[in-house]
Amino acid sequence: MWVFLYACAFASATSLQVLQLPRCEISDSIVEQTAQKLSALTFLDLSYCCKIGARALEAIGKHCKVLVTLRRNMHPLDNAGKPSEDYEANAIAATMPRLKHLEMAYNLISTTGVLKILASCSELEYLDLRGCWDADDKLFKEKFPKLKVLGPVVMDVMDFEMDEWDYCSDYSDGSEYLSWGYPASELDEYDIYDGTWGDDDDYMSLDELVLRFYEGTEEDATMSGWPTSP
Repeated sequence: MWVFLYACAFASATSLQVLQLPRCEISDSIVEQTAQKLSALTFLDLSYCCKIGARALEAIGKHCKVLVTLRRNMHPLDNAGKPSEDYEANAIAATMPRLKHLEMAYNLISTTGVLKILASCSELEYLDLRGCWDADDKLFKEKFPKLKVLGPVVMDVMDFEMDEWDYCSDYSDGSEYLSWGYPASELDEYDIYDGTWGDDDDYMSLDELVLRFYEGTEEDATMSGWPTSP
């Protein structure tokens, strides 16, 4: 929880755009109190955060008006045996109309919930529904042929890695930020041999700084679309 509070305090001074907090122990009430400080967010990862729900997502949607990427993946064991419910889907549909990239793997969501999201988020380009067994992907593909849908069937790990990285490559071409969170404009100036910045002294400004927190196993990282360790 302290990580989220620190990030929000930092964001209020620097217009934070990218925030990744998988497995963070934040609660709905904490998010409701601090979401207004994250109004500049365009990319948010709240995967595997089991203590938040629809209330937190609604608060984020109301205050983060420019949010285009949301990761809300869950671990298969977190929701195992639970019935589907669309509270989070309804919150997303009601408050996040500008989303282009949405990940909800292993979330408790039904076909009805997905259709509400698609009806409200007209700019959506990519939807991850791996493990969402109550969602009928055939219906989505028929009604939204231009939408890239992953799942509900879970592909082999190697197939998923290739498909996901191919998509990230395409998606990052028109984005200021690459899929793993670094400003694309800065990578050209970085010397990969000695780890130093270029000679033009054009250092990255605080407004472009990306806060990224991750805790989990290599298997979790692969499921989230993160590159494996070398």
